[in-house]
Amino acid sequence: MTETGKSTHRLLFRNVRVFDGISGELVTGDVLIDGDRIVAVSESPIGDEPGRETEVIDGGGRVLMPGMSDAHVHLVGNANSYIDMVMGSEAHIALNGLAEARNMLLRGFTAVRDMAGDTGSIKSVIDRGLFDGPRIYPSQAAISQTSGHGDFGFVYECPTALGGDQARAEQIGFMRVADGEDRVLAAVREQLKKGASQIKLMVGGGAASMYDPLYTVQFIDKELRAAVQAASDYGTYVATHVYNVTGIRRAVAAGVKSIEHGHLADEETVALLAEKEVWLSMQPFALGDHHYPDPDRAEKDKQICTGTDHVYEWAQKHGVKTAWGTDLLLEPQIAPRQSEMAARLGDHYSNLDALRMLTSGNAELFRLAGERDPYRQARWGVIDKGAWADVLLVDGNPLEDLSLIADPAKNLSVIVKNGHVVKNSL
Repeated sequence: MTETGKSTHRLLFRNVRVFDGISGELVTGDVLIDGDRIVAVSESPIGDEPGRETEVIDGGGRVLMPGMSDAHVHLVGNANSYIDMVMGSEAHIALNGLAEARNMLLRGFTAVRDMAGDTGSIKSVIDRGLFDGPRIYPSQAAISQTSGHGDFGFVYECPTALGGDQARAEQIGFMRVADGEDRVLAAVREQLKKGASQIKLMVGGGAASMYDPLYTVQFIDKELRAAVQAASDYGTYVATHVYNVTGIRRAVAAGVKSIEHGHLADEETVALLAEKEVWLSMQPFALGDHHYPDPDRAEKDKQICTGTDHVYEWAQKHGVKTAWGTDLLLEPQIAPRQSEMAARLGDHYSNLDALRMLTSGNAELFRLAGERDPYRQARWGVIDKGAWADVLLVDGNPLEDLSLIADPAKNLSVIVKNGHVVKNSL
């Protein structure tokens, strides 16, 4: 590995069955990686290159598939408890996030879209090859109105818009509270300055926050349009946290490109997403994924989980572009549930459609970042000539048994990211 994170050697997978991230037909053959790219996928044996040392991995008929991706993670939020976030130093919080990035890679997730948190330095360390982790598409701080889903200031504290000090979530770069067009514009531009690939806004109530019931709608039209314009001027897009119908429709009207969650949508609103070609970045939430200490937030979580089945059904019926993510937060002990939630997609989709979503499908959403896409030099989420060399060798066939990905320690025999062998248990 070089200090830019690029692999410099030649890696050959022999005798593998290739799921390319798109087709349901497995192709048996060889796959050649040179440096950080896939350079050949062949049904005929690929030979050695004179003068070049080649590492050969005999797949023994196992399935080689693209690395998976998660469209909605919180690296620092997932890796740290509430107490860590409130009491820990910024170094403590960031290092926990870096460790969790490596854990995600070892679960087979070679790319993630981070939807709130100061992850720029974590991304830099990984991209330079100094530490193993996935490709990161950072949003930096998520942007919230006062009393919105990202306002974690205590009720007795004066809001920043009225002259008060920043709450802890803002101090550590996890959230940014902004009210009015001017402050929203400044908040969006601040995140772009810090390296955000896309912008995250809170447009409705949520379960984890204390002041906003699920029915609330957050940010008025002109604030949303200002955020969309500022992001568009940088060649990228806005994604919005929102569950309820009114908030979703307001976000779509403002030009938002991705609805994060959407579990309380009705069928007409889901159909609108298809009509306007807006992405639904959803999570297969179930009761028990999150734990809340008070009955109010527990009840909000229950309402959200109740909508999961209906929205997935309507999304398929109307042909909505749907991405998959987890959104686990503030409970480091349940972080490994990421793999279980990926396999849970099989409860709503065919195995093929689920695997497409986890690979090439999510990649299509990530690429909306345009010029802000830090990995735009090649495709990922596919096994094809010229793509980034992010691949997994699975001990079994996930097209037949999606539950294999729920136990990565056992069933992922080889993990390669950027041409670098991260794990090889063969």
